[in-house]
Order: sequence, then structure tokens, then C-alpha cells
Amino acid sequence: MSTRIGILTGGGDCPGLNGVIRAVTLHARNTFGWEVVGIRNGFEGLYEEEYVDLQVSTVQHLLGRGGTILGSSNRANPFAYPVKLPDGRVEIHDVSKRCLANLDKLDLHGLIVVGGDGTMSFAQRFIECGMTRIVGVPKTIDNDLEATDYTVGFQTAVEIVVEALERLHTTAESHERIMIVEVMGRYAGWIALTAGLAGGAHVVLIPEIDYDPERVVGAFHRRHGRGVSYSIVVVSEGAKPKGGHLSIVKPGDSAHQEKLGGAGQRLADYIAKHTEYEVRSTVLGHVQRGGAPCAFDRELATRFGVRAVELIAEGKFGNVAALEAGKLVAKPIGTAVKKLKLVDPNGELVRTAKGIGIELGG
Repeated sequence: MSTRIGILTGGGDCPGLNGVIRAVTLHARNTFGWEVVGIRNGFEGLYEEEYVDLQVSTVQHLLGRGGTILGSSNRANPFAYPVKLPDGRVEIHDVSKRCLANLDKLDLHGLIVVGGDGTMSFAQRFIECGMTRIVGVPKTIDNDLEATDYTVGFQTAVEIVVEALERLHTTAESHERIMIVEVMGRYAGWIALTAGLAGGAHVVLIPEIDYDPERVVGAFHRRHGRGVSYSIVVVSEGAKPKGGHLSIVKPGDSAHQEKLGGAGQRLADYIAKHTEYEVRSTVLGHVQRGGAPCAFDRELATRFGVRAVELIAEGKFGNVAALEAGKLVAKPIGTAVKKLKLVDPNGELVRTAKGIGIELGG
């Protein structure tokens, strides 16, 4: 029987996942002659035993395609899995033992897990349960994994936000409005701050710096005092005012993360209540996850995919392929999930934003 490896894509989708699948399949089959099994819908496919055979012909045209042909799920926590009972009720069960048994049946030489902090946390728990032949590929538009400088999907998300900001500049100026754009990122401000810098925003609010609404309004007053009658504001979904709380659409539970949303509208309501400025709020939402990956993410996905296969070949299990100072390195999965990588309030990106006059609210 020939050597077989598996790959799954967990958590939220993002541009570049198909590039990882393509690189893994091409390198594994062409270089090592290994079979490649795709597991459908993240850990859900492992529980349900839904697999697909990945051939060179299956993946060769995937590099520029967004999403993931394997499907993904951010609700497939194998340690708190929603199981539908015969009477129609849904109960949360730990199905990790069944997943481990299904992995044994697959008889994999190694499993490549492509995901963010949640997916990597599940991978680490499986390693602790005895499934040690796992390697990881970091992907998330949030760019909040500690082990790597960049994650697959982040740069494309930033470029989508920048394009939106450029469009909003013209309409904001034409109508003399304050335009607020709420972006993703959860508890990390990488998308907001990076896109704000690249897109010419005037105010950027991130989770790492609680903002003073009065200070934000003061920035608008100063701009109007200079004869500039419009402003562009980028608000991370995890931003919150000083002494305030996160804007939560839906609380989390044992099976799901809390859902953030409304941070931009909260600021818009404050501005409308306390000033005469005309304000509009836009939520980019899942458009940041969709579409074709940019060149950076295509290259990074390819490099990560090839390196993940090499980690299996070298027997370096329990690691993620990571980017550090421009070079690929192997970092323990435990390092990737030990803590979130957040924007340093005293770091170079924040200093740059302040240096060109962006108001950060804190």
C-alpha cells in the first residue's frame, strides 16, 4: 500500500486555501509519489467520514480560485460537536474519539491541518490525545497567529478593504460626510490598521487601543477647521470605547465563538447624537473573505503547502509552516495557539500611523 497523507481546511474560509491544497497535492504526488486524501468541511468531514481523492488534475487550476474546494466549517469543534439526535434535538458531544478512530482507519502517514487559532487548538488537542502525525498551515484573514509573521488570506483581505476605502473617499468628499468602515479581525487590529495606512484613512480604531469618542470627534473638528469637510474612519469589529464593551451580535458557547458586529454603527450613532456631521456606516463583512487571492497570498499559500509536505517527509510533526523575517521555518503548533498575535500599541505600525496624523482614539 502506498503512502497516504490527508489535508483539511478548518474555520472560516479565505483566499489562498485552494493554493495550499494545490501545492500539497502537487508536491506530495509528483515529488514523493504519495496519495493525498482531502477531508471535507474541516473536522466535520473527519467525524462524518467524508473524503475526496486529490489528484494533480483536480488541483492544477486552483491557484487563483478563492475559497476551498474541500469546504470548511467554523462550527466543527470535535471536542464540542453538535450531534443531531433521532428525535430531532441537537446536543453538544465530545466526538474526538470517533475522529481519532476514523483517522486510524485512513492510515495516514501525516495530516495537514490548515486553519486559524481555533483549528490549530483542535490540532494541538489531538496531538495531546495521541494523534501526533499532524502538521499545520496557518491561515486567517485576521493575521493573529503568534507563530508566523503573515497568515494565508490576510493580505488579500487588506487589499479588498483598501479598494473599498478608495471608493469611499470620493463619495465622502462629494457629500461632505464622515464615512465609517467596519472591518473584520476579531480581537486583533491588523486588517484595520494595515488597510487604514494603505487606504488613506483619517481615523483607525483597533481592539488593542480603547478609544475616546470625544477625541475621535475632536479629530473631525480639526479637519473641518482646516477646511477639510470629510473623513474616512476604519473601525475594527473588536474596537471598543474606553470603559465600554465589545459589540457582540451573538454570545459564544461551548461549540461556537461569540459573533462580533456593530462597532462601526455604535460610533456612527455617537457622532450623530453629539455633532451636526453627516455620517454613514458601512460593514464590509464577508466580502473580505471572498474572491481570488492576491499575488502575495498565492505565493505564500504555495510555499506553506510545499513546506507542510516537507515537514511530514522529515518527520517534523507537531509543527506549523511559518514565515519569519521572510524565511519559512517550523514552529510548534502549541506556540501558534499559546496566545493571539496582537498589534503592539507602542510598535512601529502604530508609530507610523501617528506620524502621518491618523487618529487612533487613545
